[in-house]
Amino acid sequence: MYTFTNKLRNFSIILMIVGFLGLTYGFLTVPDTLEEATTMVADAHHGEANGASNHYSHGQGHQDANLAHTEGHGVDEHGKHLLHQLQNKPWAALYVAAFFFMMIALGTLAFYAINRAAQAGWSPALFRVMEGITAYLLPGSLIVFVILLLSGMHFNHLFIWMDSEVVAHDKLIQGKTAFLNTPFFLARALFYIAGWVTYRYFSRKFSLAQDQASDVSNHKKNFRISAAFLVFYIITESMMSWDWVMSIDPHWFSTLFGWYVFASMFVSGITTIALITIFLKSKGYLEKVNDSHIHDLGKFMFGISIFWTYLWFSQFMLIWYSNIPEEVTYFITRIEDYNLPFFGMLVMNFIFPLLILMNSDYKRLNYFIVMAGIVILLGHYIDVFNMIMPSAVGDQWFIGLAEIGGFLFFFGLFIFVVFKEISKAPLHAAGDPYMGESERFHY
Repeated sequence: MYTFTNKLRNFSIILMIVGFLGLTYGFLTVPDTLEEATTMVADAHHGEANGASNHYSHGQGHQDANLAHTEGHGVDEHGKHLLHQLQNKPWAALYVAAFFFMMIALGTLAFYAINRAAQAGWSPALFRVMEGITAYLLPGSLIVFVILLLSGMHFNHLFIWMDSEVVAHDKLIQGKTAFLNTPFFLARALFYIAGWVTYRYFSRKFSLAQDQASDVSNHKKNFRISAAFLVFYIITESMMSWDWVMSIDPHWFSTLFGWYVFASMFVSGITTIALITIFLKSKGYLEKVNDSHIHDLGKFMFGISIFWTYLWFSQFMLIWYSNIPEEVTYFITRIEDYNLPFFGMLVMNFIFPLLILMNSDYKRLNYFIVMAGIVILLGHYIDVFNMIMPSAVGDQWFIGLAEIGGFLFFFGLFIFVVFKEISKAPLHAAGDPYMGESERFHY
């Protein structure tokens, strides 16, 4: 059995403390008034002129000039919009990190359910690693729900359709209010989370019970609930992506978006399984896992990266080619204001895995899997960043303490929860009827 070492526990706690301090700084430095926002933008431009690295669009000078014309006690819409963008920055940083690590756990749960439903013979040696990763789903999804709840209570402006003043002057959003209203939105979120967590709870329970059982009844129960869960998952995952990500920009939609988010979370989950498996093997655990298991994980990392690229290109090409103004503005905003993360993410999520993982022999080498895995995870974190930030903060983005702090906090929490769960049960699922096949697995 793996022991959750003090060194790893302390490392995760340090990450959380540093991350919390970074997030706190981000929230404390948010402007409260339009005058503070104007000063902050003006100072940023002054720093940029002197070589600072903060990113602002070329048109921001015109924005500053417009802000200077704010009259009397009324705040013009342009200035109010800028203030909301700056106030959204720490909230968006928090939300990006919270969603990304929750997404890893949910993607892992889907991969685990697929293997259970398919009664795959190669993967039982990895089940306890998958179950450990999915333990983060409950705290991770609840944190996301709290952020959504606070958004509904108007603590931030991430979801503009929650602002009654905006809806009153926006006919397009008014046409979506039957679906995009706060009570129904939060009720759907609780429904998704309850379904995911319930499946995870019973699947883990049956998995552990199978180790002590004299028959395969628990294995059969796991098979049945996994098959049912996959139907529930594919529907709720798509709806979740519409609700929690796409509705941040309620004027834009894509029929491929649910699949696009699925591909991102799926490859992130599989990559995390590979990295944690290699880490545990390096510490002398998971002796039943061999190079062929790592090779198969590498094949999935490669294959789903190509699948993600196919969806990315399909979404981009169709929207760009049709050139419908309300659709193409989604990509114009990202290309103009997020040029480096937008195209950098494409290199990290497609070109790098293609070059590194195409060779079959490389997929057997832990060094290549770890190198590719780190790049893939960072690439998909930037992908989530690109999904959320442009609609939440516009061109007022840069990688500051809040963004780094959000990533470190949830990274530390993820490590703490996952490895604590892994240490609770034997890493060898001895009772699984396919465990013998998994031990002998050779590609």
